[in-house]
Amino acid sequence: MQIRFTKMQGAGNDFVVLDETRGLLGLNPAQYRFLADRHFGVGADQILSVRPAPGPGLDFEYVIHNADGGEVEHCGNGARCFVRYVHDKGLSERNPLRVQVKNGVLELKRLPDGRVTVDMGPPVFSLAQVPFDARGLRAEKLGNFERWPLPVPYAGDQPVAVLSMGNPHAVLRVDDVDSAPVAAWGPLIENHERFPQRVNAGFLQVIDTRTVKLRVYERGAGETLACGTGACAAVVAGIRLGWLGSRVDVHTRGGVLTIEWIDTASHDAPVFMTGPATPVFEGEITVPDELN
Repeated sequence: MQIRFTKMQGAGNDFVVLDETRGLLGLNPAQYRFLADRHFGVGADQILSVRPAPGPGLDFEYVIHNADGGEVEHCGNGARCFVRYVHDKGLSERNPLRVQVKNGVLELKRLPDGRVTVDMGPPVFSLAQVPFDARGLRAEKLGNFERWPLPVPYAGDQPVAVLSMGNPHAVLRVDDVDSAPVAAWGPLIENHERFPQRVNAGFLQVIDTRTVKLRVYERGAGETLACGTGACAAVVAGIRLGWLGSRVDVHTRGGVLTIEWIDTASHDAPVFMTGPATPVFEGEITVPDELN
């Protein structure tokens, strides 16, 4: 199968974008893994599929597959690349765009400076919805939130804030993100039995109330240069724990994302993320029909 693609990146989080507005390609998990492979395929953290609107009041559907071939609920950096792609390709001139994703609807707005603001929707704190199994654990109260003692093999209990941004996140505060054991602890947290659908592990260093540094070990992708939902989750957790203000610059290894969130009494205000979205190159690739 010959497939045309666009390679894009948002703060270093990179994507293969596929236009399926004229018909679905019907790719299977092995073929998504092939596209994401940095040696044999194009190379990407995620594959983004642009599809027709599934209903009234929507402009498109946006489907995300991780590098391991599995479909996931949300990707903030990908959402920014999505809106840049559909505008650049002339698929829509509307601004903002309303887009269906697996767990809801996103509103995406392109700014005059080329950056994109994404309404990421409200965070989810229900442990059952994350999901997170807290049976037998006792939370530490801090600010107007809590941290859970997560047993990490060979590292003891690590206090994590648990929430969802349409996908599950565990946020751990560290003194120095550059020396944090992301490679060692990341997969242990990602695949922890307390998270039945696995989890994105965020390692957060607080510089001041308006500035943080962040590394994220993403579910199904490993450590990436930036994670949009991870940045949102880290800032929301930091605000509720009393560490951060309502507007925070998140310095990732791939660039800076700006996250804004107002913590209301019901904690259900939407989170807004602003950052870059950049085309890298375009091409065609032959995807084998039979892959393991």
